Amino acid sequence: MGYISVETTDGPAEAYLASTGEGAAPGVILYMDALGLRPQIEQICERIAGWGYAVLAPNVFYREGSVAELAPRADMRTPEGRDEVIGAAKPRIGRLDTERAERDVDAYVRALHTLDEVREGAIATVGFCMGARLALRTAGRHPEVALAAGFHGGGLVTDDSDSPHHSIASARAAFLFGHADNDPGMTPENAASLDSAARDAGLQCTSAFYPDAPHGYTMADTVMYQEQGAERAFAELHDALGRHLPQ
Repeated sequence: MGYISVETTDGPAEAYLASTGEGAAPGVILYMDALGLRPQIEQICERIAGWGYAVLAPNVFYREGSVAELAPRADMRTPEGRDEVIGAAKPRIGRLDTERAERDVDAYVRALHTLDEVREGAIATVGFCMGARLALRTAGRHPEVALAAGFHGGGLVTDDSDSPHHSIASARAAFLFGHADNDPGMTPENAASLDSAARDAGLQCTSAFYPDAPHGYTMADTVMYQEQGAERAFAELHDALGRHLPQ
């Protein structure tokens, strides 16, 4: 559909909005990976909107610059290009600390609820890579989140008191995780901690490691893309949305 502006406590954030074009639909907040809000993320939003949802994808690095200013300049379909873009993104990731992230996710949820394209009631959230952390925090802070999904997420389980996985305790959502195989940012022990947190909270959690899928496997504009893993992720997300956030 196109870009809109979302008001946050720290200023306006650009966000891509994809809708069914056929009236109000259940709302989904989609959190981008560290590589930025770009045509690949727009395409994923449009794909999910095609299933019957209104999808809002904020530029979570809005404090650092506009979508155009932060757009990847290198060809991420090569290892060198992707490394260049990741290198530029790492400082931004570090500056998006827990306090800022929590303020932001609250603003994104408020904005979603004000959109004419979004039906009142339950919502869902999905995050890719670092976006999975924001999906967890959103579910923990907003009980109307019926489904929280994360694909090739990293840093979801840490030893810190504000580790994203602790958000599960205050959530009411079902959880869906598709982990990248052999990803140092998501070990089997980390995955077990996610599953345990959901179980302790009495919440449904579907979690799996995708065979031979590298970190970033859903992103077709990068060298890490794996079609098998990506299509499995979208199929499982489609099914989970249908069960937990029906039209």
